[in-house]
Amino acid sequence: MGPIVGAVETAGGSIARVFRRAEMPLALMDAPDRLILLRDQLRLVEEAVRESGDPALPARLSIATGIGGLGAIGRHVRACATLGAALARVEAITPELLQTATWTGLRQEGGDAVYGYAVAERIEVGRQANEMLALGYLLGTVRHFLGPRWRPRRAILTGATLPDRAEIERVFGCDLDLGPRAGLHFGPALLTTPNPAPGPLLDTPPQPLPDGLPACVAGLVDLALCEGRPSIDWVARRLGLSRRGLQRRLEAEGTGFAHILQHVLRVRAEALLAQPTSPIGRIALDLGYADAAHFTRAFLGWTGLTPRAWRRLHLTSPGVERTGPFAGPGQSPGDKPGRCPGTPPKE
Repeated sequence: MGPIVGAVETAGGSIARVFRRAEMPLALMDAPDRLILLRDQLRLVEEAVRESGDPALPARLSIATGIGGLGAIGRHVRACATLGAALARVEAITPELLQTATWTGLRQEGGDAVYGYAVAERIEVGRQANEMLALGYLLGTVRHFLGPRWRPRRAILTGATLPDRAEIERVFGCDLDLGPRAGLHFGPALLTTPNPAPGPLLDTPPQPLPDGLPACVAGLVDLALCEGRPSIDWVARRLGLSRRGLQRRLEAEGTGFAHILQHVLRVRAEALLAQPTSPIGRIALDLGYADAAHFTRAFLGWTGLTPRAWRRLHLTSPGVERTGPFAGPGQSPGDKPGRCPGTPPKE
């Protein structure tokens, strides 16, 4: 998020207006590791482009950030022996570490190898801007092996038009075409190119993103709590569902919105109570309760303890394991969380 904020403010725009138009809480700025829906990321990027008046903004962000901006994925790329191995690794771990609603990988097209990117969901707002952002990361990955001046045979974005194409091409350092699928075309022989500066192998297996509709709803509720308790209608709209459609799908998963909301409230309450300087009355208000008494009754029902008693017990008993906001309702800390369809990357 930092580069987006800097770009918008440098252009004289308002980052608060960007978040308001995207219907996202500004508090997200203080939680850069929080998972959000891909469609919400696309809207944020699109609104940043609109606010800055710079159609080339996604290209500038990805080129300036480089593969280092991809976090663990960038570290995996640097550890691979060849370009081909790196692209295969990216395809395998992107759904685990970054995005579950996109595909990034290698395909063959005619005599070309194509390092491609596609949004797997039916999302139109911000689609081209997101592809432009991704294309810069694709270029950064390949150029790690082939050098900063490498140019693909073809670089393609989808869409009917491309505003400010000349400036975007200048930023990317290559020509751009419009076509049905975004990606970089190059000769297959380049896939055997060795890594000129290999990094250390990563021994730690990737932690999967949360999975399933209940986990996705829990994530949205947790995000919305930054600015107030969300309604089921708000959550359904974020997911592109009707209220009844969301209820039916949650019922099919053996749960319901109220159950998920209470689970997330408990997890957030425990996290806040673990901060010894947070007043219990303030915690109650932050979680949407009218006063500390209402919060205390709810917390007593969840845990069998008052908030004050829970705090005394847990602040003197380190190492107590608790579930996270993306664990499905009823899961114990050892249960495997699932993937949240449509979860976007951390910017």
